[in-house]
Amino acid sequence: MVYLSMIFFKIVAPILILLVIGAILQKKFNFNLKALSHLITYCFMPAAVFINIYETSIEVSVIGEITLFIVLFIGIQMLLSQFLAKVLKLERKESAVFKNSVVLINSGNYGIPVAQMIFATQPIGVAIQVIMVIFQNMVTYTYGLYNLISSTKSGIAIVRDFLKMPIVHALILGGTLNYFNVPIPETFSIPMNHIANGFVAVALITLGAQLSQIEMRSMFNKTIFVSCFTRLVVGPSIALLVIFALGLDGVVAQSLFIASAFPTSRNSASLALEYDIESDTAAQTVLFSTIISCLTVTVVIYMSNYLFVLN
Repeated sequence: MVYLSMIFFKIVAPILILLVIGAILQKKFNFNLKALSHLITYCFMPAAVFINIYETSIEVSVIGEITLFIVLFIGIQMLLSQFLAKVLKLERKESAVFKNSVVLINSGNYGIPVAQMIFATQPIGVAIQVIMVIFQNMVTYTYGLYNLISSTKSGIAIVRDFLKMPIVHALILGGTLNYFNVPIPETFSIPMNHIANGFVAVALITLGAQLSQIEMRSMFNKTIFVSCFTRLVVGPSIALLVIFALGLDGVVAQSLFIASAFPTSRNSASLALEYDIESDTAAQTVLFSTIISCLTVTVVIYMSNYLFVLN
């Protein structure tokens, strides 16, 4: 119990504090959230991704294991969300939002900061989370969009949008320079590191500001409860079964298990708002799952330290 509380106060509580700071600042100054979101997407996150990939060595076999885990985990989540949507007898639009809330995970401005705190001395743990972000973005702009607007956007347009993401360019560039062992001049590496170091604070404060805009009334309904339970409890349970089935261990298993426990992606609410499909329900699900995740993520981190021995 002491160790569990230590995880909460050293890892989860600091995240919660930054979220609260963001919410308070937003209420006082009413930030331009779109501008902040662009700043993270086009500056802070690419820098953090580039530095982590550039400075981390990942064996090809490990990348294969991660890819196989992600495909199995996300595939099972898709099937489960489809089944639950039918059991709940949701209407078509509500069903689309529900499925996205289960499958799309906040691996970016929630997952990477958590990984950076947990795996401060194990860079591969952060690198694995970066790979999760890439896959989650792919799922968001394929499966997520398909759920909402399957008849309004072509496959080519979706691929084009995905290839425009700065995080993809940062991943490719960082991986290429890492592979060929190309040194980066200090003129570029120093500002890059400054930006990357600021990512955690800016991302979480911005997320807090975004969550403060969501109305809490009517948040407590059956669909949101089932969605959050599936995302935060059933999701990690499925991930654990897949990890054991694949025989994964060490930092890889620990990182993947923790990554499976993060709350619903804010992108699920952004997409619903953009296309005006049950946007209130989507936003309320994001808020509720983020609040509850403060407890569930703590438990998953605690379990990961006992289940998997670090190499």
